[in-house]
Amino acid sequence: MATIIRMHQTGGPEVLQVEQQDVGRPGPGQVRLRHGAVGLNYADTYFRNGTYPIALPNGMGVEGAGTVLEVGEGVTHVKAGDRVTYTGFVNTLGAYSDERLVAADPLILLPDAISFETAAAMTMRGLTSAYLMRRIYDWKGGDTVLLHAAAGGVGLIVAQWAQLLGLTVIGTVSNDEKAAMARAHGVTHAINYSHENVAQRVKELTSGRGVDVVFDSVGRDTFMTSLDSLRPRGLMVCMGTASGTIEGFNPNLLAMKGSLYMTRPALANYIADPAEKAALAGEIFGHVAAGRIRIEIGQRYALEDAVQAHRDLEARKTMGSSILVV
Repeated sequence: MATIIRMHQTGGPEVLQVEQQDVGRPGPGQVRLRHGAVGLNYADTYFRNGTYPIALPNGMGVEGAGTVLEVGEGVTHVKAGDRVTYTGFVNTLGAYSDERLVAADPLILLPDAISFETAAAMTMRGLTSAYLMRRIYDWKGGDTVLLHAAAGGVGLIVAQWAQLLGLTVIGTVSNDEKAAMARAHGVTHAINYSHENVAQRVKELTSGRGVDVVFDSVGRDTFMTSLDSLRPRGLMVCMGTASGTIEGFNPNLLAMKGSLYMTRPALANYIADPAEKAALAGEIFGHVAAGRIRIEIGQRYALEDAVQAHRDLEARKTMGSSILVV
């Protein structure tokens, strides 16, 4: 029997329940997987609270790493005994478990140099960082980026990658501890938004010009600040809605604020092609295996403590990546 986290209704963290389930044998295109660690992502809270509608009851979590125990019919790219990691969306729901059946297609072979805990902490965040740094913008040395949530899991990876590319990173954080963490991972200037005006500080730091690109994972609370921080014809990358969705957007704002560009990318569209997924995974795993990018695991929770993990995520008490240890 496997220990799983399941919800029977949407709502707050308290709807997550610890249950036991018979895993069974893998069907065609599936594998049976024993997790070594499971990733926690802010997107998990959207499934839980109903922002992302799913059939109920259902499992929780979309990212994990572990060992393949058994493969089903038609599975050829992995075999029993392989170390793998995965991330996805609805097709991988059910990661909050110590053992599970999962579709084989999302599985990525894990380099020996990367542990299960590191993989669970970085697969979604690492692939997200990879497409942000390699597909969204044609970077030049000296470009400047404003990075919201700079001490979060994606933020710390992006900051280190930006440093490798010779970029200047201005990061926003909520306290001095997070500011120190961000600077230690490549953020050039940390702005504490709890007592500093972000757009004003950005203009001061860029001699009035503004930044070339904004990576905004916060959404509603930072949207106008992000637009006000860009240079003319700069790029606004809306990559998350941690504070809520952006309502009633008028495209004329982009013209009024300097003929700005805006995009709302989704990881699924950058890993749908197996060749592109392999290329992005190869880049981020290569950087991590070589020590050029460090993955910070700020919080570890037992599987049974998923409720507290969600409370901490939503209260923005976390730094770096969070994982469930199984």
